[in-house]
Amino acid sequence: MSGHIETVVLDSEGLSAWVAQDRKVLAMFQVFHDLGADLVVSANTIVEVSHARVNLPRLQWALSRVKVEPITEAAAKAAAQLLKGAGLHGHRYAIDATVAEAALRQPGPVAILTSDVDDMTRLCGGKVRMIGL
Repeated sequence: MSGHIETVVLDSEGLSAWVAQDRKVLAMFQVFHDLGADLVVSANTIVEVSHARVNLPRLQWALSRVKVEPITEAAAKAAAQLLKGAGLHGHRYAIDATVAEAALRQPGPVAILTSDVDDMTRLCGGKVRMIGL
């Protein structure tokens, strides 16, 4: 990972891998920390990663170290416009759109840590760097 990154937005896979202490992701987070990058999650991502097997204390710990972007009416409308612009629709893409919308509002340069590089690229265009999981 070369170059400057001001903000790293985590999708559900990025947050889940961090909570699960995935070694590859932990190594990436050390690089992000060394770069001084801020970590951001969309509020919807918390809902998406919360399930019966999630380690709640680790999730709470991780959330205490990120900026959580709320889903306001304006954010929801902007996310809907991103979906329309990308030709996507439906619940499968709804949370991705809110993650993309949050990323586009952050101080740049911005990267998204995601397992869904293709859809996120469609939603963000070339404005956000994708880091695939």
